[in-house]
Amino acid sequence: MVKFTILAGGYTTFITRLLFQTSPPSLSVVDTYPAGNNVSWLSLSPLNKSVLYGTNENTIGSLLSFTIDKSQAVHEVSSIPSLGNDPAFTASLSDGKQALILNYNTGNGRFVPLSSDLLHFGSPQTITFQAPVNGFSHPHFFTQYNSEVFVSDLGADKIWRLSQETNGTWFVTGYIPQPSGSGPRRVAISGNTIYVLHELFNSLSEQIIPASRFSTADPTIKTLLTTPPGVNTTNGTYHAAELLFPKPNLLFPQEFLYVSNRDTGIPDPRGDSVAIFATNPLRFVTQVYTGLDQIRGMELGGPNNEYLIAAGLTDGGVAVFERIDGGASLKLLARNTEAVSQDRSTFIWLT
Repeated sequence: MVKFTILAGGYTTFITRLLFQTSPPSLSVVDTYPAGNNVSWLSLSPLNKSVLYGTNENTIGSLLSFTIDKSQAVHEVSSIPSLGNDPAFTASLSDGKQALILNYNTGNGRFVPLSSDLLHFGSPQTITFQAPVNGFSHPHFFTQYNSEVFVSDLGADKIWRLSQETNGTWFVTGYIPQPSGSGPRRVAISGNTIYVLHELFNSLSEQIIPASRFSTADPTIKTLLTTPPGVNTTNGTYHAAELLFPKPNLLFPQEFLYVSNRDTGIPDPRGDSVAIFATNPLRFVTQVYTGLDQIRGMELGGPNNEYLIAAGLTDGGVAVFERIDGGASLKLLARNTEAVSQDRSTFIWLT
């Protein structure tokens, strides 16, 4: 039997600590910790796994830092305004020296220097993304590509490319264009290939990253729908949400992408699905129905990323699945439907 601690944030005033036990499989609530209102995203420092960052996704947003003590309890340490509305994502950059928080409803973000203890915040730099004509910028996620930061903008239909000057200032150097109205929400990168999850088109695209930051040519190689067969995607009620792309390992040598679908209109009695895709070339593998309604957050964990946890914001609680068939499918192991486990939108695996 192996036990894993999982921290979960969401649209409540606390972070929940969950305990997942592998044999017999079970998922239980251990404790909750105050974290401000709507702590909707959590991320660990790459330099210290006892340091946690989070967002308060509010009209007056904020970035928070926490410590995780030896008993795995969570304690808030510091906070700083995000200077924008509804920050839905934050993470430390790979060097661990600064964090970036993105304000979904004001089209801007802040690069925030981190102190030597990683828990306190220096003087931030605000960066603003250009809104489309008669539209809005909605930066939703970022990842790094070599020395650049890529920001997916769901409102502007662009993947912004950011670079850093020698004085440390970040600036927009270009963008990767996306189909108008597609709503790029999440991205994942392998070599010079970028996979883009489009929320509003319910699609996953395989694209080549343009060598030139000024290229506006269509980079798309292939695009596939993420929704289950027979779903009407034209009524605006079905939306892709999360994208996971674990690195291959000895247990799972083949690349797979995992996409959460969320039905915001007419629920499927089987619950929302997780669509699984293989790469080289990009191809659809299967849909796994989860018994969850409104999947917003999911995350992989375990020594070989062999487990996937996901939550339904409106029904179904929180569930842990095992990756099976070499990663080509998922098997339900445990579910928790306690009220305190509801409204979870982000997860961190600790052990």
